[in-house]
Amino acid sequence: MTSTVLVTGGNRGIGLEMVKGFAKQGCKVLLGCREEDDGLKAKEDVVGADIQVIEIDLNDKQSLQDNVVRAQAVFGDIDVLVNNAGVLCEDNWERVSDDALKEAMQVHVHGPMAIIRHVLPAMIERNYGRIVNVSSGWGAFSEGMEGPPAYALSKAAMNALTLHLARKIDADNVKINAMSPGWVHTRMGGSDAPLTPEEGAETAIWLGLLDEDGPTGKFFRDKQLIEW
Repeated sequence: MTSTVLVTGGNRGIGLEMVKGFAKQGCKVLLGCREEDDGLKAKEDVVGADIQVIEIDLNDKQSLQDNVVRAQAVFGDIDVLVNNAGVLCEDNWERVSDDALKEAMQVHVHGPMAIIRHVLPAMIERNYGRIVNVSSGWGAFSEGMEGPPAYALSKAAMNALTLHLARKIDADNVKINAMSPGWVHTRMGGSDAPLTPEEGAETAIWLGLLDEDGPTGKFFRDKQLIEW
């Protein structure tokens, strides 16, 4: 079976490496990004792959809904959803604004949930689907919630969403997991990060292509189970 994969935030960094990785596995990949031109430019260097650009702005509820519905109408049901798009506000608790908190929750929780609402029913109906939520150790209680508040709180909420949905879905072959890519050399991660974007993408690709006996409702880094 050729899977259709949607990767949000797929035009650069870890997201683009996810797009490339799924394409190398023979998947049809929907590259989700805020601006269509950015996606078209990003895919220029990917030769011989079935990649389609989908404009997805997680801050625009109506546009998000319309474009996901349109993508399903044109390309069919989405088999694999990777909620990768992210924002990072580094302000501490004294400085962080309400707007920054709202944006982080919108991009990391409300937006992903909106997409899930559109793709999950068909996954359940055909008893096949993979949802991968790209989280962070900064949003893990087990690692001290060390990130700046807007980022850490919203990623912790994404983790909670992952666990809640996985426990509520009554379909053996629909898998919903979260993953941390680690500290990756991207625009967000900075130049001191030890991992390449390709290395950061590996766990998401693995989770997106899990076998039927694979895990669900879990949190991973480097394909290894970590605690919430």
